Amino acid sequence: MLDLRLYMAQRLSALVMAPLVLGHIAVMIYAIQGGLSTAEILGRTQGSLLWFLFYGTFVIAVSIHAAIGLRVIAHEWLRLRGVALAVLSWGICAALVTLGLSAVFAVTLP
Repeated sequence: MLDLRLYMAQRLSALVMAPLVLGHIAVMIYAIQGGLSTAEILGRTQGSLLWFLFYGTFVIAVSIHAAIGLRVIAHEWLRLRGVALAVLSWGICAALVTLGLSAVFAVTLP
């Protein structure tokens, strides 16, 4: 039953990530083509709830998706099971969320 839930969580996180990846690529192309400086980009993102929600959601979805994928790899390659596998998976997810959200806060908070 856990495998089915993890499978569904990874597929749902991919569904959330897909439009966010496209949006991120579009924003990066716009920023590069427009010749925006770092200061100009930060001037547009700092204090913006929209960018906070966009990239915050992106970070959460990527963290879930990656942690589940790495869990499968750890199970297959390292033969981890049970508590060790769960601790590793949750630790990876927590680390990705922490690092990702710290970057989102740095870019979006004034």
